[in-house]
Amino acid sequence: MTPSSRHVRSLVTADAQHDSQLGSIRRLTVDNFPILRRLSIKRLVLAPGSVREPHWHANADELGYCLSGSVLVSIVENGSVFSSFVIDAGQMFTIPSGALHHIENIGDSEAEVIVAFSNESPEDFSLHAAFGQMSDAVLGNTFGLASSEFAPVSRDTTSRDIVRREGPPVIPDTAGYGNPHKLDLAAQEAPLKHPFGAVKLARSQYWPALTSMSMYSLTIRDDGMREPHWHPGTAEMGYVHRGRARMSILDPDGTVDSYLLQPGDCYFVPPAYPHQIEVIGDDDIHFLIFFDQPTPGDIGYRESVSAFSRPVLAATLGVAIDDLPEFPFTPVDPLPVERINPTDPV
Repeated sequence: MTPSSRHVRSLVTADAQHDSQLGSIRRLTVDNFPILRRLSIKRLVLAPGSVREPHWHANADELGYCLSGSVLVSIVENGSVFSSFVIDAGQMFTIPSGALHHIENIGDSEAEVIVAFSNESPEDFSLHAAFGQMSDAVLGNTFGLASSEFAPVSRDTTSRDIVRREGPPVIPDTAGYGNPHKLDLAAQEAPLKHPFGAVKLARSQYWPALTSMSMYSLTIRDDGMREPHWHPGTAEMGYVHRGRARMSILDPDGTVDSYLLQPGDCYFVPPAYPHQIEVIGDDDIHFLIFFDQPTPGDIGYRESVSAFSRPVLAATLGVAIDDLPEFPFTPVDPLPVERINPTDPV
């Protein structure tokens, strides 16, 4: 067991993109989490009345999950397509790269959103900075107004990140309608459900708007475990929402990195690296697991041994055929499995 790991960082104590009484943005990118590839993550906290200013990402799609509170998301896409919808706890949203969008706390309590990106170093532009780029005359011509109309507008080419709204929120009448950019994951009947664990799936099979990313909401009881597995052609980045767990990852050089996870931690597993997740303690765990593919690849240990004869497995594992465990035939991996043995010492 190593005291620290190149595969793990805390998102709660990560570098602050913004930190004020209005809220905070903590981020893990390749700059402070060097192992990241094709994925990064931010934790957005908004006080009541705070707004994640209108902005866009030049090189990354965005996939968000609301942990608490209620937010309004508005999007302006290519082709003059407009969307506004409300996201509550347990619901998700997706934003394509380059689309202008905002996230606004419309409730009376703090809102917390975990947001993943399809790039290890997402590039942001804000509408505030975009206005600051242009002269009063250029803006006047754009909107058919006198340049003097823009003299009172405070402008520069920096981003403010989080701003305060004056007065009550303005929520469009259509914000409660269904929207292709929104998924009510909390309402989904878990496609993979066992007494000891369940997995809800935000992937293209259930959410066609996803083109580059996906997410699994993984809940495991203290008598369960995520079986050892790997993801062909797919990187994995997980956020620990609740509980304590232990993971092990095998690197190509044969070294094993084992580490403990607690709420607020984030881990990264490169494509096809074998790994597992087990509960430590008496509390259930809840992980948000993001992938860099709209439909993640998955190969588990249980189905792996079903593909080979017992002589081949015995030779591979270095035991006599008679000493080989009686592996269950598993044509489809269960993902969560029951923990019937005592947990190894930490």
